Amino acid sequence: MSRDPVPLGTSRLASLGEGVAVPGYDRAGLAPGIVHLGVGGFHRAHEARYVDELLAGGGARDWGICGVGVRPEDQRMRDVLRAQDHLYTLVERHPDGSADARVIGSLVDYLFAPDDPEAVVEQLAAPTTRIVSLTITEGGYHLRPGDGEFDTEDPEIRRDLEPGAPPRTAFGLATEALRRRRARGLAPFTVLSCDNIEENGHVARRAFEGFAELRDPSLAAWISEAVAFPNSMVDRITPATTDEDRTFVAEAFGIADGWPVLCEPFSQWVIEDRFSAGRPPWEDAGVQVVDDVRPYELMKLRLLNAGHQVLAHLGTLAGHTFVHETSENPAFADLLLGYLEHEAGPTLDPVPGVDLGDYRRTLLSRFGNASIADTLARQRVDASERIPKFLLPVLREQLRTGGEIRRATLAVAAWAHCAAGVDDQGRPIELVDVRREEIRAAAARQRDDPEAMLSLGMFAGLRDDPRFVDAFVTSLKSLQTGGARAALDA
Repeated sequence: MSRDPVPLGTSRLASLGEGVAVPGYDRAGLAPGIVHLGVGGFHRAHEARYVDELLAGGGARDWGICGVGVRPEDQRMRDVLRAQDHLYTLVERHPDGSADARVIGSLVDYLFAPDDPEAVVEQLAAPTTRIVSLTITEGGYHLRPGDGEFDTEDPEIRRDLEPGAPPRTAFGLATEALRRRRARGLAPFTVLSCDNIEENGHVARRAFEGFAELRDPSLAAWISEAVAFPNSMVDRITPATTDEDRTFVAEAFGIADGWPVLCEPFSQWVIEDRFSAGRPPWEDAGVQVVDDVRPYELMKLRLLNAGHQVLAHLGTLAGHTFVHETSENPAFADLLLGYLEHEAGPTLDPVPGVDLGDYRRTLLSRFGNASIADTLARQRVDASERIPKFLLPVLREQLRTGGEIRRATLAVAAWAHCAAGVDDQGRPIELVDVRREEIRAAAARQRDDPEAMLSLGMFAGLRDDPRFVDAFVTSLKSLQTGGARAALDA
């Protein structure tokens, strides 16, 4: 654009170009009915976008969002949002290369817990707060990897339980707020997990009740009885913001935004209708409010999320960088379609209102959206947590019923081979995983012991299934000797 980009802020909204949608509602006086812990790209592309839609329609003025940064690294988000009056640009990038920009105004405040935990607790305890939503990642729930129970010995949790210690974790902050609400005779808020975890409401309940039990068993009993933890399914591909994205927003839309969000056009949110103190009329913004989230959840986890894992590790070995270039490769497209239809598909129950054939075809279009430039590296992060949630349940179900397992097993073997640290051309592969050292140690033994990675806890049960072990070893040896492309043809 010919003119300098306009710094984002309330007083400058009228100066933005006609092609940019801006809040047409008065943000002054919006009540923060939602406090969100863990404001990142996904929350701003998803929940905040849905609330903004309701506000644009003239309603939900008591459902504004107060964001909370819990981790020290959230300080930058605080500073950027504060400088922009908590506004930010959401850009939807379409497969044809076009893009739509919208300034989101539903985020009305942002608190940084390390600076002032008391302010956060009081906001959570305020009568206006009726929903506390979360995107704190799976690791943020402090559950033990073996049995999924709350890790009572986690150092961060033990620190929060020290007498007189200011709360620092999401659980310490929210539990203290619930204690105050009970003491003040206020109804509890709903805890709404928006993390990409199977049965995320149950996971959140297990973590919050586990923490509360350590602090005050009577408070834990009240939380168990009075606090709602609805399950939800969330879906929108939202890559991390890069400097190139900031430049794009400045050049294409004339906006100087310190932290815009770029995402795909597709968005889905399915929520169990179970709330402690009311909720926004989210269905007016396209949210599916249902009695049972599980069919939708399994569809998404076993098709979209597992589909990413099918592509990510094999694509990396073959030298690809992006999801779209991998999915456009005919050999990889055949692999993905075969997995979706013949391996994941048979494990799913009917999904109300959804044609699974159409959903699979939509996935191919979404994966092939070059404008998103979603990286395989992003999909590989913490794969030791993703694979057990997305791929291994499919394998277990197919083994139980005698179904096909070749493609899912190949994807798991590709992950194991990636962990050795080089692709098929000898270029290094970075391993970003919470279990990095354990995985690297097992991967180092694979040449002499092709079953070395199966010693990891995530393969409990599977390592005793001869059919899976034989398929895994065959796939791994094919990858070791001929690379990803040879393994695809095998």
